[in-house]
Amino acid sequence: MKLKGKAHVYGDHVDTDVIIPARHLNTTDPSELAKHCMEDIDEGFVARVQKGDFIVAGRNFGCGSSREHAPVAIKASGVSCVVAESFARIFFRNAINTSLPVIECKEAAREARPGHDMEADLKAGVLKNLTLGRTYAIEPLPPFIQELIEAGGLVNYTRARLEKK
Repeated sequence: MKLKGKAHVYGDHVDTDVIIPARHLNTTDPSELAKHCMEDIDEGFVARVQKGDFIVAGRNFGCGSSREHAPVAIKASGVSCVVAESFARIFFRNAINTSLPVIECKEAAREARPGHDMEADLKAGVLKNLTLGRTYAIEPLPPFIQELIEAGGLVNYTRARLEKK
């Protein structure tokens, strides 16, 4: 799975309340959630983000509440991948379950700047900052996680497996 897009860069401890503010949690519709993604930390995000772009952040991305709305909003906004120094454990799992690829790479997260061109090959375990000409080795996603993401998330993956039986 290869991904390519521009970096939108944030700092440490970006919590789920700024990823998707609680005042917008009266829906689970991904397109509605996307309209408010990151608005409390970056008012212009929704206007700038393009399909395929990356969010790049520091430590503990996705801390806060355990709501799945946060990775759903990010994915629905067009973001193809989140790269961070580290992730809150529940956000990490929710991202995988909703088919949003997440990559831990401290060096890449620290070197990226807004607008840098990024590329990831999740099968090969390679992350690139094309603007800087830098390549980072990352842990390839295990095959079953790749299948889950390619299926569109845990629900679709499970549904497909049950239909095979």
